[in-house]
Amino acid sequence: MGVELNPVSGIPDIHPGDDLVKIIGDALASMGLQDGDILTSAHKIFSKAEGQVVALESVTPSAEALRYAKALNKDARKVEVILRESARVVKTFRHPGQNEGVMICQHRLGFISANAAVDESNVGADAAVILLPKDPDASARRLRAGLEARFGVRIGVVITDTFGRPWRLGQVNVAIGLAGVPATVPEDGARDAYGRELSVTEPAFADELASASGLVVGKAAQTPVVRFRGLAWKASNDKAADILRPSKENVF
Repeated sequence: MGVELNPVSGIPDIHPGDDLVKIIGDALASMGLQDGDILTSAHKIFSKAEGQVVALESVTPSAEALRYAKALNKDARKVEVILRESARVVKTFRHPGQNEGVMICQHRLGFISANAAVDESNVGADAAVILLPKDPDASARRLRAGLEARFGVRIGVVITDTFGRPWRLGQVNVAIGLAGVPATVPEDGARDAYGRELSVTEPAFADELASASGLVVGKAAQTPVVRFRGLAWKASNDKAADILRPSKENVF
């Protein structure tokens, strides 16, 4: 059983107030949607449509931001935005010879990543940063409902961002918003190919989709949406936060 990953072309630059259901639906018109298709999308088109872009000239750094900025050689205005988006700062560091240090933060939504996912790439404006959507799950649900109504099919939606990973180099796309798609697929009680019962196997289905989408989407490709076809999955009411490991299980 094969799985198809197809980037969706024809999505223009997004601006505040744009109707993503119509824009993405129009881009999908020639490709079509079928029952069981799943769409993944980089969060930035949602963030832009929802006005989650901050002009740095509008930001006044706090004393805390100024302290971090001095220690890490970062723009104090960007640091202030990072702090506003964070529930807590987990760790900061600046290696010898490194031009700019790093802030590892727990985002207000619970995700832990560099700079609380505050980013300067693909913003579409100078001296500005882009934030995560305020409620990525809700953003995914709106898109799913609109496209299902337009095309008359049952689909799933995953909103993604690019995170680094502990103990491994590089970055991969991960799920930060879900609609209809299970966060994980517990396989407790199933058996492997040799008949051994599984007890802890739990594939991170939403993250696997997000990561795979990165194979066909590039930073400069302007194809933020990917259509998956051919997967077997069951609809779920899971939220992206369901994939976060509880703090009581943090052994580090």
